[in-house]
Amino acid sequence: MSTGSTHSAYRAAPRSRDIVVATACGVFVTVMVGAAYAAVPLYDWFCRTTGFGGTTQVSTAGPSQVLGRMITVRFDANVAPGLPWRFVPEKNSVDVRIGEVLTVNYLVTNLAARDTVGQASYNVTPPTTGAYFQKINCFCFTEQKIAASETREMPVVFYVDPALAQDAEQNGLNTITLSYSYFPVRQPEPLAATTQGGGRAY
Repeated sequence: MSTGSTHSAYRAAPRSRDIVVATACGVFVTVMVGAAYAAVPLYDWFCRTTGFGGTTQVSTAGPSQVLGRMITVRFDANVAPGLPWRFVPEKNSVDVRIGEVLTVNYLVTNLAARDTVGQASYNVTPPTTGAYFQKINCFCFTEQKIAASETREMPVVFYVDPALAQDAEQNGLNTITLSYSYFPVRQPEPLAATTQGGGRAY
């Protein structure tokens, strides 16, 4: 092989490696970006499926059996700074049989002189009971627009799954706390008002 051919082969080899490395980096970045977008829905699905972190479950109907074992369910209400609401449960706690469907209302009052919008998140403690706390109806994760000085009832329909009685780790459980936190939702700014001369007011 001539010297010129040898030098050409040496130059071609690094270029080929550079192309492979660049392609691999591009694929890696694409996979990582896709994983980042998928992380939130996957985490939400995982929490709802397993009850991880005290995330409660969603049901469409009550269970087929009601047990004699009683559980005290406590209700907690919180409002984040920036939302001028008074948010309280109508009852601080209830005693409910496992499998019994119950409805409890939370009360929201808008203390502002304007309409305001909030959205609630929730969890239960102990966190391990999230897999057994079933909600049939709930106001969480739905934007609530409350008029000035309006008071509104927010019902929660729930039951404690009878499967909890089969979990040996829950044998000593006698209290579950359902906690809601309301956060302000920023509304889009209205379009700038139009002046009489046809221009915009800034």
